[in-house]
Amino acid sequence: MEKLTDYQEHVDNAIKWIWGALPNLILAVLIFIVGLWLIKVVNKMVRKFFIKQDYDPSLESFLQSLISIGLKITLFVLVITQLGVQSSSLVAIIGAAGLAIGLALQGSLANFAGGVLILIFKPFKVGDFIAAQGVDGTVKEISIFTTKLSTFGNQIVIVPNGQLSNNNITNYNAQDTRRDKISIGIGYGSDLKKAKEILLKICADYETIFKDPAPVVYVDELAESSVNLTLRFWANNSDFWEAHFYVMEETKLRFDAEGIEIPFPQVVQYNK
Repeated sequence: MEKLTDYQEHVDNAIKWIWGALPNLILAVLIFIVGLWLIKVVNKMVRKFFIKQDYDPSLESFLQSLISIGLKITLFVLVITQLGVQSSSLVAIIGAAGLAIGLALQGSLANFAGGVLILIFKPFKVGDFIAAQGVDGTVKEISIFTTKLSTFGNQIVIVPNGQLSNNNITNYNAQDTRRDKISIGIGYGSDLKKAKEILLKICADYETIFKDPAPVVYVDELAESSVNLTLRFWANNSDFWEAHFYVMEETKLRFDAEGIEIPFPQVVQYNK
């Protein structure tokens, strides 16, 4: 009978505790739901603000990520406080958790620092075409931890900012103009001077290839089966690839028309 009384007492205490904590629990849930809604509203307002203002797109994406994470952390603190966790206890918990998380997430902290360095020193910005970490692509977004690149095949590659800030980056859009280098092999029996004239004429015929500085052609190597020529020319970044592909196609067509041989590997089979 005594055990039954103790059990009933525990049940009554539990019910009293639940009824006492229920208002705070309901209010915490409401704060959480309303807080998530407000965060979405604030994020939309921030995006609209940046759209209206003429800010660097790289800075925009970084600040949007930072604001969103900061608001979510604030919401978490409000919900925990509403559930009855004292401020002093919360500070102690956050301090201990911060140390543990900091040790566990050293890579993430390095990525955050890398993102800050990218925004300060601006090795690239949104819209630039870069080569980094074995990936070539256009920068689509710079967030607080990662950078998104869009490749030629329209795949999205996510690269940690820490690696980007500590390794080599080739930025193809850093300058307004760009110099191309095309290597072309011709046969030893072909007319070398005519081949050089054809290459220079191809560049002269294409409007977007710069006439000053003038294109140049020189003999780069006397290889085993070909005389290797190198053509160099300048063009605006926006016209670079069109000019490159034009020169490649026209070289083949005009060399064929003028009897200039472009050697290729040949396999000879012998019947036994």
